[in-house]
Amino acid sequence: MKLEADRQHILKQIDAIVDKTFQMDMEWDWPCGVAFYGVARAYEITKKQSYLDRLKAWFDEYIDLGTPVWTVNTCAMGHALITLYEATGDQRYKDIIQSKVDYLRNDALRFGDHVLQHTVSANNDFPEQAWADTLFMAGFFLLRVGIMTNNQELINDALNQYYWHIKYLMDDVDGLWYHGYNNINQDHMSGFYWGRANAWAAYTMSQVLKRLPEWYLYPKCMDVQCAVRDQLAALKLYQTDKGLWRTIINDESSYEEISASCGIAAAMLDNGNPLHIKYVNKALKGIQESITEDGRVINVSGGTAVMRDSEGYQLITKDWIQGWGQGLALSFLTAVLEKLDQKEDAVEEQFDQE
Repeated sequence: MKLEADRQHILKQIDAIVDKTFQMDMEWDWPCGVAFYGVARAYEITKKQSYLDRLKAWFDEYIDLGTPVWTVNTCAMGHALITLYEATGDQRYKDIIQSKVDYLRNDALRFGDHVLQHTVSANNDFPEQAWADTLFMAGFFLLRVGIMTNNQELINDALNQYYWHIKYLMDDVDGLWYHGYNNINQDHMSGFYWGRANAWAAYTMSQVLKRLPEWYLYPKCMDVQCAVRDQLAALKLYQTDKGLWRTIINDESSYEEISASCGIAAAMLDNGNPLHIKYVNKALKGIQESITEDGRVINVSGGTAVMRDSEGYQLITKDWIQGWGQGLALSFLTAVLEKLDQKEDAVEEQFDQE
């Protein structure tokens, strides 16, 4: 079993998606944060300087205009700032990263065992609710900053977010993830396995073991390892004939959704189980068919609250280009490219030894 991908076609699609992403009028918030995370990954894997230059130009202009009030979701913008700081050494970027960390550590609403509450504004939007989204917007961000600065407190705080989101949101029976958890009512509200929630969870958990040095020395990482293993084992059973996943994972009447499919397939690649390659190959075909020549990632569901019923999820539009669709598609395509490059490097190393 091997990864079946056309490297040049993937590079062409990445370039088109990046170009289209910069044509979008996004503000300093989570849609842009996910989109620019994907652009940053594209730079890190391809080393194409124009990607970094365009990120830098966007951030520099916005910083001069003034940044918004921080929320958990606006902290998603910190991902691209990490890449910018590591590439340029510009202290301004690090200062903003640190201000986001200070907000999350000292001012962001928390509940229970120091779990970050899902927030999208300066208001108390969702009292004592945990959503899977928070792992990408804040938990994964804290982990990356902790690794970058070798700050064990940040790493442990990030892993605490993973640990409790696993406890609150993962169904122990079938391994799928609920969209949200209400700590006041002690329930999962409407209780649906939303597709993109499963993508946020699978993708961010796969990044822990990939990025954290000596991850096995952190006890909570054992929970992450087992959770993503069991979740991916469950998700592969719900892949459609087109290689995709649905907006409600286990509901065959709900539509196939590309951002969820990208996050789940990327998690399969990054988690490194060779038995998942056949599912990734199938997903790659379905995902690439949903990328237009001008770089629009289509069939991506709009912003989605924890809806009251299945109809609520299925009526969410998928007719528009979305920042998170662009970013998660780039995350998947760069994961494919990274895997292809690793294979080429291994072949060259073997050739040199011979």
